[in-house]
Amino acid sequence: MALKATIYKADLSIADMDRNYYQEHSLTIARHPSETDERVMIRVLAFALHADPALAFTKDLFDVDEPAMWQKDLTGAIDLWIEVGQPDDKRLLKAAGRAEKVVVYSYSATSDIWFKGIAGKIDRAKHVSVVNIPHETSAQLERMAKRSMQLQCTIQDGQVWLTDGVDTVLVEREYLRGAA
Repeated sequence: MALKATIYKADLSIADMDRNYYQEHSLTIARHPSETDERVMIRVLAFALHADPALAFTKDLFDVDEPAMWQKDLTGAIDLWIEVGQPDDKRLLKAAGRAEKVVVYSYSATSDIWFKGIAGKIDRAKHVSVVNIPHETSAQLERMAKRSMQLQCTIQDGQVWLTDGVDTVLVEREYLRGAA
């Protein structure tokens, strides 16, 4: 018998002063049985950084042809493709052919090694950005993961703060390629 997804609910309040975006989102996140709380929280962070009414979580790990999130325009064309983790170069090149912009959020202690291995292979995909979230930061975010969450994200002058009312995490982003 196949294992089922664990459902996480997050009420996310976003104050993004860099983009003049101030909204509240009620997120429903299906956590794949093989997924960690750390990855769930990186997905929430990525949502907050790119928040838009058209941005949607996908089947992700349940469907290998879909990213963690995407944003489509009214015609169904993919404007933004967001990957979480360390996808291989073939997946990124395929995504670059399907979307206007591709952003990868990597969060492992081995992100530098992974990126060095694919950097030359994705050179021709000019609109692919790779952002590393330091492992210490992702571990702090992981501790915030609960089945029901109340989160606030504040973004100003490139600084990102995520809080659950008890703990607050300053999210330092390292741009390995491009800008998110």
